[in-house]
Amino acid sequence: MDFVSRFRMYPTPAQQTALLEQCRHARHMWNLALEQWSLWTRDRGPTPGYVEQAKQLTEARAVFGWLRAGSQTVQQQALRDLDQAVKNYYTGTHQRPTWRKAGRHEGFRIVGPQASRIVRLNRKWAAVNVPKVGWVRLRLSRAVPDAKSYRVTCDRAGRWHLAFAAKPAPIPAPGTGEVVGVDRGVAVAAALSTGELLACPGLTEREQVRLARLQRRLSRCRRSSNRRRRAKVAIAKLQARAGDRRKDWVEKTSTDLARRFDVVRVEDLRVTQMTRRPKPKPDPERPDRYLPNRRAAKASLNRGILANGWGGLVRRLEHKAAGRVEKVNPAYTSQTCSVCGHCVPDNRESQAVFRCVACGHRANADVNAALNIAAGRVVSARRESSVRASLKREPQLATSV
Repeated sequence: MDFVSRFRMYPTPAQQTALLEQCRHARHMWNLALEQWSLWTRDRGPTPGYVEQAKQLTEARAVFGWLRAGSQTVQQQALRDLDQAVKNYYTGTHQRPTWRKAGRHEGFRIVGPQASRIVRLNRKWAAVNVPKVGWVRLRLSRAVPDAKSYRVTCDRAGRWHLAFAAKPAPIPAPGTGEVVGVDRGVAVAAALSTGELLACPGLTEREQVRLARLQRRLSRCRRSSNRRRRAKVAIAKLQARAGDRRKDWVEKTSTDLARRFDVVRVEDLRVTQMTRRPKPKPDPERPDRYLPNRRAAKASLNRGILANGWGGLVRRLEHKAAGRVEKVNPAYTSQTCSVCGHCVPDNRESQAVFRCVACGHRANADVNAALNIAAGRVVSARRESSVRASLKREPQLATSV
């Protein structure tokens, strides 16, 4: 995956208009190329590739003045990006390419010698020469990496960013030989085997009240109206604030763990599959309808998982502590005693309390699970069979790990 180093851009109003025009050109090229690829059928020949589409772009630029007024580099890179997305789809590493929409997919990529036109103004500011736009100021929050390309994007809150695809150097291990286990949860974002309970910051209560009020206002707005547009921007700003706090927490936590421990062990969880929308379950009493509140409850769990940055924390750990992150089978880690190894569902007294029915060990449930993860503890075949038997005898105690 890409390693991204982002910088905040501060374009003038005239530059924002020019940047949005470049985004429209890139989005138009992407959608046209995607349409060509989507029209393929078995009775037709192969769809045009990047080389043929680039030739078609040259012919189109000679005919249409609005297309010729844009940057050819931006338009060609949009075609190249789709070509790479199609290859990733066929190899099975990515999902099928989708249409790009205005207001949601605002961005373009610059490669080659043009990507190196960056001038440092002072200690805090620099300027980048964007084709067909001019010199745009950006904030120097870190050192500018030596990259051959960058991407300009605009989020839904109206903030412009410039991102370099550069792989940073991993953090060296401390050499102490210490191992830590990380248990991710919803109530507690990350529990460490050292006993630390880490919370991922989100919106405050006052901000949550304002978000709910804005969402109610949005539901009453007429489509395509100015009031609806302003409400969407206000909601996007609050959500961007929560996302910034989550990313900041992920960066600081992953850096701290990579510096303090030689080995970091986490649960091998498939976050993408865990946060998928559930299939509707038919009502046994009324076959023509579905059970209520099933999707609402699952949506609440999905929001809790995504708000605590489960996937982002592990990804950044793998970047910063390369080769030192181990994934452990999560089966029964929350039901196994970290002292005696006894594993039954009765050990989990509540969501936060763990009490072993065999040895009487009592601890925080998340910390106990983190200790099992740190030890790399997996359920043996004999113990797993006994657990499955207990689950069959007492199905009401079967809870997800």
